[in-house]
Amino acid sequence: MKKLYIIAAAVAFTFSVNAQVDLSIDFEDYAPAPISGQDPTNWRTWSGTTGGAEDAPVSTAMAASGSQSLEINGIGAPSGIDQLFLVPGAPSTGTYMIQWNMFIPAGNEGYFNMQGELTPSSDPWNQHLNGGNVYFNKDGVAPGAGEVDGTPGQTFTYPEDEWFKVRCVYDINAGSWSLFINDVEMFSGQEFTFNDPFVKLAALDFYAVTSNNLSYIDDLVAGPDVTLGTNDFSTDTFSVYPNPVQNVLNIKSATNIDSVVVYDILGKIVLQENPAKVSPSIDMSSLTSGAYLVKVTIGNASKTVKVLK
Repeated sequence: MKKLYIIAAAVAFTFSVNAQVDLSIDFEDYAPAPISGQDPTNWRTWSGTTGGAEDAPVSTAMAASGSQSLEINGIGAPSGIDQLFLVPGAPSTGTYMIQWNMFIPAGNEGYFNMQGELTPSSDPWNQHLNGGNVYFNKDGVAPGAGEVDGTPGQTFTYPEDEWFKVRCVYDINAGSWSLFINDVEMFSGQEFTFNDPFVKLAALDFYAVTSNNLSYIDDLVAGPDVTLGTNDFSTDTFSVYPNPVQNVLNIKSATNIDSVVVYDILGKIVLQENPAKVSPSIDMSSLTSGAYLVKVTIGNASKTVKVLK
């Protein structure tokens, strides 16, 4: 495990020079065993019991970097794994970001939620769910699709059977949060108020809802300013329209667009062009209706935007 307070880089993530990070965990310094007893400062189970059915194991089965990750499996669910990541400092103001790499094997499910109040470590955690339940492939019927209940309800997409980046941006003062998958904003404005009034950003709960749950967590980073890549450029550099698109997607830019790659919700490339010109138009008429991720590259920098058809 790694505890870093001002860092410039970490395995599997590239940060801007001024990024402020409270905690970075790549799971390489843990033994392949339940995590809570190894690091009670940052991890605990819902009941507070270490080493039992709720305690997620550090696994060598999968890794985004190094050779280990945290495994959230469905053994014994819904009375199985119920692992809490304790947010450093439990902030009650400002903007706070938590990101990690995640892998959900094909056909399996994933889940997490945000808890808005602390419970003493010696006691069972009191439910204080804010921001909604976040499901990946809920009930195993929607591979590559996710949903969040709450006000408002939200949907999102993610690539199945491969590592992808999850970033949660919590605007504590506004009482809402945003979700990014592989640097693409899936939604914003999801309200904290769900089951209980929000008090502080206390924990993320990685819980196995059903026996079909299986996900891996790696390279977890938390802090007030977790930025996501010096090789990315702002979407102000270009814009896409119309969105939703019917047949032709227009990309407005001030410089040449080197490449445009379109992915479906499963992460498969469905269209690729190298226009090498300013403000190109991309013919998407052959694609079926749905959500797509459009990756635009200018030089050595790239940015991905979500487009509906």
